[in-house]
Amino acid sequence: MKNDLLLGAEAIACGAIDAGISGVYAYPGTPSTEITEFIQNSPETKERKIRCSWAANEKTAYEAALGMSYAGKRSIVCMKHVGLNVAADAFMNSAMTGVKGGLVVVVADDPSMHSSQNEQDTRYYARFAMLPLIEPATQQEAYDAVIYALDYSEEIQVPVMIRIVTRLSHSRAVISRRPSREPNDLSLDTQAGKWILLPAIARRRYALLIEKQAVMEAHSANSPFFRKPISQSKKGILAMGISYNYAMEVIVANNLDIAVMKISQYPLPHDIVAEFIEGCDEVLIAEEGYPIYEESIRGFFGNNKIKGRLDGTLPRMGELSPDALAVALGVEYSVKLHTDDWVVGRPPALCVGCGHRDTYAALNEALSIYEDRHVFGDIGCYTLGALPPFGAIKTCVDMGASLTMAKGAAEAGLHPAIGIIGDSTFTHSGMTGLLDAANDKVRMTLIISDNSTTAMTGGQDSAGTNKLVQICNALGVEKEHIRIIIPLPKHHEDNVKILREEIEYNGVSVIIAQRECVQTAARKAKEAARLKSNKE
Repeated sequence: MKNDLLLGAEAIACGAIDAGISGVYAYPGTPSTEITEFIQNSPETKERKIRCSWAANEKTAYEAALGMSYAGKRSIVCMKHVGLNVAADAFMNSAMTGVKGGLVVVVADDPSMHSSQNEQDTRYYARFAMLPLIEPATQQEAYDAVIYALDYSEEIQVPVMIRIVTRLSHSRAVISRRPSREPNDLSLDTQAGKWILLPAIARRRYALLIEKQAVMEAHSANSPFFRKPISQSKKGILAMGISYNYAMEVIVANNLDIAVMKISQYPLPHDIVAEFIEGCDEVLIAEEGYPIYEESIRGFFGNNKIKGRLDGTLPRMGELSPDALAVALGVEYSVKLHTDDWVVGRPPALCVGCGHRDTYAALNEALSIYEDRHVFGDIGCYTLGALPPFGAIKTCVDMGASLTMAKGAAEAGLHPAIGIIGDSTFTHSGMTGLLDAANDKVRMTLIISDNSTTAMTGGQDSAGTNKLVQICNALGVEKEHIRIIIPLPKHHEDNVKILREEIEYNGVSVIIAQRECVQTAARKAKEAARLKSNKE
């Protein structure tokens, strides 16, 4: 056994390596990014030749991981909660095709929206697809869960989901690692029709998936992450995942006599849950995220003894916490100091020297002559262009929406209709929208703010680096209306002129604002200096 101090995300990465994966597939998204980065930087990855480069988006990542599984090898695919929306088509259908090599889907949810546009709860997708889900409570459980889930996936031949949250992903603890196992051999499953979801075959596969639900429930009842209550109290807590830690913290700190049952696997083991609830006068459902299990449990057992988020006993939104549980349990607790009184808040802002700053400066001046001006933004560092001093972006919804929303506004009669998108976001989910715009010959301008990286999540590789002109041209944008500008103060007047020219073009135009991210440039310069120093 080997002990390491690791983030929860890193513990998952170690578990995947030690479980014998042959590939990790992912698109960077906080709070899941560190899983793939840890595998990329691990010496064991090179020794075992684990496939670990970034995918263009979560859908391509999921499908590639699925292909590796079909070939008999083990794989994991990692994303944040909103990324699962992008991968949902493949995810849902893979529940029916099944898998051969173990396939684990790790999804990192972000309650309280620390770095996300919603609080979406991944557990709904597991229930929707009728697939098993494991919700670890600690870093050690996160490590163990990956090994368990890959074995489980191969045993019942379906993908298995692991759901973590920001607090677990980005906090550290010592974990004990097991001896690693060898990767699976290449082993295709060529069973006739198994992988082809034509309607007649899909119906058979769906029936098989339904039959497996009883097996999955039995697994949940015998899960290594299940904890029976010690107390025989008539007051109970049914805790899921990380909420178990919060419940135990409050109970131990206040010497409370409350029976706590820990359930960390879906489907819920109905008989065990029923026996626990029937033995209590009152049960608090402690779960991080939406009240998904509370809804199910209320449906079975009614509302008389069930407490949780739905009745206001716990907050309906935001992260769960020991403080919130203490209030729900009627325990007095000390109010935390409000730092607002003595710490000045600092709103997020673009880095000093960032090329996005000069892009927005030029764009705002170019648009100053128009009465109707609306810039549709997208997901990335450049979203901060919505804030002072720029105030340029008026809309931001989801990955790739800047382009297609600008297209729709243009078709409604808006001029100028401007979309701004990053290079990584463009290749993630903007290319199909540009194809639509080119096919429909819409009068709109797309600005691709190209800093040659996926900057918002730490500077990972961008799939479109040095390819954007060719991509835009191949999608139907005329070469003469694909313009490159360098967002620097010395080019400001030229950039304003180019922007106005393309805004007035009666068709689709693309302006690529090309300048490397100042953070990645600084890291490269530091690494170059280090290598030079070593040579000397």
